[in-house]
Amino acid sequence: MGAYLILFVQLNLVQVVRADDYRANPANTRDIVRSFTESRGTITTADGEVVAETLLTDDDLEHLRVYPHGELYAHITGFVSLEFGADGLEQRYNDQLAGQDLEIRLQSISDLFVDRDRTGQLELTIRHDLQLVARAALGERNGSIVALDPATGAVLAMWSRPTYDPNLLSSHDISSVRDERFRLLEDPTVPLLSRSYRERFAPGSTFKIITAAAGLDSGLVTQDAPVYPVTDEYLAPQTTRPLHNFANSSCGGALGELLRVSCNTGFAEMAVQIGPDLLVAEAESFGFNTPTPIDLPNPAASVIPEADFFRDNIPLLAQSGIGQFEVAATPLQMAMIAAAVANNGLLMRPHVVERIVDVDGTVIDDPAPELLGQPLGFTTAAQLQNLMLRVVDEGTAASLRINGVLVGAKTGTAEIDGTDATHAWIIAFAPVDNPQVAIAVLVEGDDAVGQQTGGTVAGPIARAMIEAVLQLPPSLDSGQVETELVQN
Repeated sequence: MGAYLILFVQLNLVQVVRADDYRANPANTRDIVRSFTESRGTITTADGEVVAETLLTDDDLEHLRVYPHGELYAHITGFVSLEFGADGLEQRYNDQLAGQDLEIRLQSISDLFVDRDRTGQLELTIRHDLQLVARAALGERNGSIVALDPATGAVLAMWSRPTYDPNLLSSHDISSVRDERFRLLEDPTVPLLSRSYRERFAPGSTFKIITAAAGLDSGLVTQDAPVYPVTDEYLAPQTTRPLHNFANSSCGGALGELLRVSCNTGFAEMAVQIGPDLLVAEAESFGFNTPTPIDLPNPAASVIPEADFFRDNIPLLAQSGIGQFEVAATPLQMAMIAAAVANNGLLMRPHVVERIVDVDGTVIDDPAPELLGQPLGFTTAAQLQNLMLRVVDEGTAASLRINGVLVGAKTGTAEIDGTDATHAWIIAFAPVDNPQVAIAVLVEGDDAVGQQTGGTVAGPIARAMIEAVLQLPPSLDSGQVETELVQN
């Protein structure tokens, strides 16, 4: 009887208490194996392009998962591997795609008695035309481009490089799959991880939007005061090592002027004046220190040290206020910051799946846009919209000027420890008077290139994306992007 009770308890632990953990364990490939011997739903873009589908085969597994556009959607769709499980949407929505979700399998009483092919199909928010523009605009450089609908959180495009071909991991040739996976795992550029939402980078001066927001929301900073001194360096308390502006230039003034020229000394002093509590709280209200709640598996959390850390480290608070030290963010997080400013302070949950339907087209799940929070007051958001518009019209983001379109932006040039190379960033939204897109662009630092600025390197990429979203003709100096699109 004792042995029976022990067995009974253990059985319930396995089948009930720990069931979800076992099911989510990457080493458990039973659901995936079943996917190779049964039909599986398609994944399509918002404009109807098939990006994942299942084909019938003549071998014992009967079904082969294929990705018609190869690497273009790898970091979104993920892959289905007989030996190594799944990733991306294939993992996150496996039950729906495989038809194992009860809501899909049992839509009527007759489904209890009749064997029907019930699989879920994912319809994405991603636009295929925008994804092509993103790939062409980034070209052979490593980095990421994320475009969001500010009002809904829908991801319109999400591209990062380096990437991989998911077809090589979903093959039925186990030996070749193992070789490919080993090659990808050994690659120091980590192509399996999406730069867009799974990798963090120093955001540089794009983080100054959060510093400005903390100052404005707290009332310690207005558009007219304080007026920071014009200088080429700032010496924070507790240190004898001054912080300098880019290229050792001099700058100063009120908030608008600081943002227009991206003045390090002014924003470093502002961060110290605001204090760690307000600065960290502002960053966390945007989502820092919490994994981004996107409908993709294993998103990274953008990070900033806890407020207590800075109390005895004021110089590091000054560096954090300009997006350096240990501040690190995903491009998705930075796009969300631009989106919240554009959306009058409201931050929406980002998502790549628009709806789930069955093979008959019946809508299974059509979630409404979800509000994550309000990191900015309405007045603060309006002020930042105007200040970011000035950055484009008169400041460091001049490369984003588009005839007839009001664009708001903030550039960023992030230093990388131990090298002269810099990450080039830009976050932007447009049109300012009726926002339809918020964008973050990261071009990773490259030792062969050296220093690169957000305005000159990331700006033209963001402009190409805005023109594509708004269906405007490409700018004259975006001809290379147009040529690559024709070739692709």
